[in-house]
Amino acid sequence: MAPSRATIYQTTLAKELVFDGIGLHSGERIALRVTAAPANTGIEFIVGPDGIHIPALAGHVVSTFLATTLGIGDARVSTVEHLLAALSGLGIDNARIVISGSELPIVDGSSAPFVRAIQAAGVRELRAEREVFVVRRPFTIRDGVKEAGFFPAPSFRVSYSIEFAHPAIGEQRWDGVVTPHVFARELASSRTFGFLKDVEMMKASGLALGGSLDNAVVLDDTRVINPEGLRFPDEFVRHKVLDAIGDLALAGRPIVGHLVAHRSGHDLNQRLVRELLSDESNYEVCTAREAFDRGFEYVETPRLARAVTA
Repeated sequence: MAPSRATIYQTTLAKELVFDGIGLHSGERIALRVTAAPANTGIEFIVGPDGIHIPALAGHVVSTFLATTLGIGDARVSTVEHLLAALSGLGIDNARIVISGSELPIVDGSSAPFVRAIQAAGVRELRAEREVFVVRRPFTIRDGVKEAGFFPAPSFRVSYSIEFAHPAIGEQRWDGVVTPHVFARELASSRTFGFLKDVEMMKASGLALGGSLDNAVVLDDTRVINPEGLRFPDEFVRHKVLDAIGDLALAGRPIVGHLVAHRSGHDLNQRLVRELLSDESNYEVCTAREAFDRGFEYVETPRLARAVTA
């Protein structure tokens, strides 16, 4: 298959995106702008009145408690994974994210509002060629019953399983090659979820102050209590895949490899990224053109990502 120009070259947004919403944990009203950026900028957050620039890279992760948080000095920005998943999932290489607070708005608990806005704004091709990480050898990180690993593969594939002792969840698995089309249709609209007893405890501790049935799937002891129910029968594992895509975006380049994970979360996802980058024998950096010449079909052109399943 001949590579398309939109796949070979780096991309940014054609128009600015503007959001206004509630922070999941702070409960604060937050304004957010996502703007175009030049080639080789990557994704970066601009935070606080001093406009501190925080690159969206694993080296700037300062916390993985309940969400992924980036920081430099005293500047912090949390709950970055849903927007990063949307940008990464749709093949956006460069963007600046200007935020009025220290947490991204939770919107509806998924990446779908971000994806729809990116699709409406359009994608602009830049002149610099895209570079990718090609996984060269298998490796796995384990933490008790949790594990996550990378394996060589000709595309970015995810095999993810979860297991909850809850009648509405149980064991769920999602497996597939992640392209912009697949991300938009099958993953983007899956929402974050939590258990009612835990949400009540968190709010008593000053957390999840912005959480509601409008931006999360909430379960009591036996069932989903959201009146509209689930968007997918396996929405829980799909959201875990969405989170993982956002966390893996902090590698700084698209990854050509197979992620295999069981009961992973933000902490293990970040440990996996750090392990990938810690040893040059784990990966090879090459241009997208080189990857295609060698038979890798790692990404679908962003122009094919048309619709979000809601």
